[in-house]
Amino acid sequence: MSNVLITGCSTGIGFATAELLARKGHTVYATMRHPQGAPALAQLAERDNLPITILPLDVDSDESVKTAIAQVLAQAGHLDVLVNNAGIAPLSVVEETPLEIYQRVMQTNYFGTLRCIQAVLPSMRERRSGLIINISSITGKVYAPYFGAYSATKAAVEALSETLAGEVEPLGIRVAVVIPGIIYTSIMDKLEQVAPDTFYPNLARMRALLLSSKENNIPVSVVGDTIQEIISGQRTGFRHVASPDAALFLGYRASLSDEDWIASASIDEETWIAGMAQMGNNVRPYLKAPVNSPVLS
Repeated sequence: MSNVLITGCSTGIGFATAELLARKGHTVYATMRHPQGAPALAQLAERDNLPITILPLDVDSDESVKTAIAQVLAQAGHLDVLVNNAGIAPLSVVEETPLEIYQRVMQTNYFGTLRCIQAVLPSMRERRSGLIINISSITGKVYAPYFGAYSATKAAVEALSETLAGEVEPLGIRVAVVIPGIIYTSIMDKLEQVAPDTFYPNLARMRALLLSSKENNIPVSVVGDTIQEIISGQRTGFRHVASPDAALFLGYRASLSDEDWIASASIDEETWIAGMAQMGNNVRPYLKAPVNSPVLS
């Protein structure tokens, strides 16, 4: 069994992955920015006697990352697996989104991933053994309107991961990328309602697509299952699609030219709704659904 460090474990994919890997017998170091504000995983670990240690780790901070990694190495002796999961995912209109939002998303999703990689590589290199799993996104491969900030970071993670894989493979270290689709988590309920004065009203479509994922019954555990299969060696290779909707979106995008893909953003609403239904997404009820605040955590 492996010593595994996972970032972003307070909710969603990180939480589910930490639980699943612990139940499979791995020793899990589940990290999050503010453990005291998200006690559920610690309570679960104590109740079920799971091998989970909760640690504070803010991927935006060099010092926090170094401290957490040093603590794991001091306690466990070595780290077998790093799972870079922490991230933030706003919807964003290029013109209307402040530059500081783009900087913040890149800081967490890309530079946070890079910080953790650089922190674990020396010990993995010395042992000539290790596995780094980076959680990407379907939006890192399919560039849809209104995901500009998030897609840019995930595309950057994809490029970093492939570059890194070639650098460390001769050292006995493996890199893998996991690509989830649109999987509902509670953070999606924080999507802000589209402003009535926006010049880009079709933003409401992307918001509806995300909210409709709650009806698709794709559990966050499918990503944990994929990660477990990579760790156990059941899955080999570099990229791993982690949910059926991701495969659908990748196939649809591959079927279109760049020009047709871009032009599809201009189709009328009823045609778009029908197209989403063919992809298994019932978006109509969510086009006007009220919520309160943006997806940034």
